[in-house]
Amino acid sequence: MDRFDYVIVGGGSAGCVLAHRLSAAPSVRVALIEAGADTPPGAVPAAILDSYPMPVFCGEAYIWPDLKAKATQHAAPRIYEQGRVMGGGSSINVQSANRGLPRDYDEWAANGAEGWSWRDVLPYFRKLERDVNFPGGELHGSGGPMPIRRIMPKDWPAFCHAFAKGLRANGFAELQDQNGEFGDGFFPGAFSNIDDKRVSTAIAYLDEATRKRPNLSVYANLRVERIVMEGAKALGVVAMAANGERLRFDAGEVVLSAGALQSPAMLMRAGIGDASQLVGMGIPCVADLPGVGRNLQDHPSLTFCHFLEPRFRMPLARRRASMMAARMSSGVAGCDESDLYLSSATRAAWHALGNRLGLFFLWCNRPYSRGRVQLASPDAAVAPRVDLNLLDDERDLQRLAAGVRMLARVVDASGLGRDSRDFFPAAFSPRVKALSRAGDGNALLTSMLGVLLDTPAPVRRLLIERFFTRGLKMAALIGDERALADFIRANVFGVWHASGTCRMGGAQDRYAVTDTEGRVRGTRGLRVVDASLMPRLPSANTNIPTIMIAEKIADAMVAQRGARAASLAAAH
Repeated sequence: MDRFDYVIVGGGSAGCVLAHRLSAAPSVRVALIEAGADTPPGAVPAAILDSYPMPVFCGEAYIWPDLKAKATQHAAPRIYEQGRVMGGGSSINVQSANRGLPRDYDEWAANGAEGWSWRDVLPYFRKLERDVNFPGGELHGSGGPMPIRRIMPKDWPAFCHAFAKGLRANGFAELQDQNGEFGDGFFPGAFSNIDDKRVSTAIAYLDEATRKRPNLSVYANLRVERIVMEGAKALGVVAMAANGERLRFDAGEVVLSAGALQSPAMLMRAGIGDASQLVGMGIPCVADLPGVGRNLQDHPSLTFCHFLEPRFRMPLARRRASMMAARMSSGVAGCDESDLYLSSATRAAWHALGNRLGLFFLWCNRPYSRGRVQLASPDAAVAPRVDLNLLDDERDLQRLAAGVRMLARVVDASGLGRDSRDFFPAAFSPRVKALSRAGDGNALLTSMLGVLLDTPAPVRRLLIERFFTRGLKMAALIGDERALADFIRANVFGVWHASGTCRMGGAQDRYAVTDTEGRVRGTRGLRVVDASLMPRLPSANTNIPTIMIAEKIADAMVAQRGARAASLAAAH
């Protein structure tokens, strides 16, 4: 047993930030516990460093193997890829570094998360970043740990220029900085990457100098089983090593940074959650907080592919494939502007087949649908039950339908192909994921399929129907409202932006799990700092907003500790 001032559970996008910031004071002892492998300086796996993320994302080495989610009420549960490795999601994601829009954070503040307006969070977005393209100024940082860059239009391949042509023809403005220009339009995507290599929070915040601090202890391959509670006070955690040995870590404060699916599950196992649900599980309730596990949000998403003629393909040696994206407004009555996001990639997968396909990712910003995380068992070895409920609100389906029609118009005007049948829906199904696992067998199979795609058009379209669409054609979907709705219901999936399950809010809000600094209501010595806190999902990938949240709360924690020390000194 060892004692620390802070024990941080989860070495992901938030945990690494907290470990770095809190251990900066030599007198403060900090433990960071990660369930997955470590990625220390000089030993980061090449697959993680790669600018092209799909081999590591579609693999099994760095994700929770049993964590599944149901996309909709009637869907079968599928693996929901969440990082189990130092750096968490930032070590396996697509490296997108978008912040969202000012209105996202102003709404947080207006609905009870006081101190989290755009004006309040902007200093922390600036603090975390070293923006290569727009350094300094009121909107951007130049000295933060996270490098952020873009591939500007002058360096775009032919595919991106064709996509831009289609967007321009449909009235979309050309923007330069998605993190500083906030209307609809298309832009070079910002991403956390330098020298064509990923920069995870483990790389940025747990650098060699930080790891050498004698007051910081970093543990990997150690899964936290439970929070040790004495009544409503957290005393520490018990973790299990790979060899089955159990270790106890005593803490002045336990900080859960395990993500929006695991953090609420840990709270519930500790007796913190909806009292009636806990009693049904045989768990004594220490804090009746019915909001734990509720308010789950993700961006409802669809994927589409376009066969690429050789002139639109990019050499496999060029690793960064996703370079541009767009914000759009669905026009659905009563919905906000910029409520759709569309990103593109010049390669659909790492292999020869994927290199012949351009990829489009369409998702719905500001979803209205809400899901839930619940315990399947009090046993920490059993993954929680995750219901994303992505189309629970009809408006989300309507907006996706509007987005599909808009994408079809953009592709039609892009000049990417001479036949509309070369543009087709492509679900991220278990079969597609299996084909996307890196290996000699898949390399050979996809090489053969890739050659077949280059055969005459009738053979190619037969192949596309056989392996990808099972007879679905874009023209038929666009022309039939019911068919399009059925397609969306059958193929929608979460884009791995789980959030909101321990949301912060005002003291009078019964469903707010934490206060605005992540402290769990009705408890002592326990805090949540990760995407769970988000009251509403921003119009963005969650990685950079999660890092911002960790920076802001770390600042508050350091200030509180300083104030306590000053008060004690004055008393003596």
